[in-house]
Amino acid sequence: MAFRHKPLILILAATLALGFAGDAFSRAGGGFSFGSRGARTFSAPPATPMAPRAAPMERSMTSPNDGIFRRPAPFSQGSFFSGGFGRGLLGGFIGAGLFGLLFGNGLFGGLGGGLSILGLLLQIGLLFLLFKFVMGFVRGRRLAVQGAAFDSNAGQGLGQAGTGARGGFAGFGGGPGSMRRESKLEIAPADFSTFEQRLVAIQSAFGAEDFDRLRALATPEMASYFAEELAGNAKKGLVNRVSDVKFLQGDLSEAWRESQGEYATVAMRFSLIDTMADRVSGEIVSGDPAAPQQATEVWTFARHGGGGADDWKLSAIQQA
Repeated sequence: MAFRHKPLILILAATLALGFAGDAFSRAGGGFSFGSRGARTFSAPPATPMAPRAAPMERSMTSPNDGIFRRPAPFSQGSFFSGGFGRGLLGGFIGAGLFGLLFGNGLFGGLGGGLSILGLLLQIGLLFLLFKFVMGFVRGRRLAVQGAAFDSNAGQGLGQAGTGARGGFAGFGGGPGSMRRESKLEIAPADFSTFEQRLVAIQSAFGAEDFDRLRALATPEMASYFAEELAGNAKKGLVNRVSDVKFLQGDLSEAWRESQGEYATVAMRFSLIDTMADRVSGEIVSGDPAAPQQATEVWTFARHGGGGADDWKLSAIQQA
């Protein structure tokens, strides 16, 4: 019975291999824009003197087709895999598993290891089936909820639906603004200090290939992307050496509170030693180990509502 999925497993394995065949990226997230910014994931952050424009998201586990009336914000208290936080956790599991595979630890820490192509395909197949089962459960639950909402509004006229008792769309608890329940968030000096520390710590952890540290400092979604980058470098026999990271300047773009979490987007300029080296010989392939480089990126941090300065985690990087 398991062999009935063999062609699909082979296709999935080939797709993953192609995904790791791209260029090796410098520094954590260098050259790409990815992650999630809650309800504002696909809205451009306000311009700052340091970053007049931030590149749009190229990768995100938040779907642009998920309307605000259907998609719970990250840190949702609803279905575990229905929101951005749940999907990010699942993505982090996938990224961590692939990272373990390429370094010989096995997807589940020992299920066949990375010793044979058969073991590799088996583990990828199991992961695919698990992912398919979970997403099928999530879609079924969403359809049930939407059907219930539709039934509760049946028989109402168009004018009634457009002007509910609370001045919004009946059945949805108000208009877009009330659904998002966004409000301005004040950022304290302690928060800014944490942003600076996170910048240095994340770049340094990426250069040291310290995945455990990256998982502690970033959302599961971002950790999964970092795992892909590190695994891609390792597959090519390369290692990205990042050191001497220094924060130079920062601008707050926006900070807001949603019903299920808090976000802050900041533009940051920093310098670092950024080189790519051969994993075995240590020979420098690109970059200058004696010449610091400067970069400006727009980082978004997220935390649970009411969290403290130490609770911020990186949730998105956008190129300026």
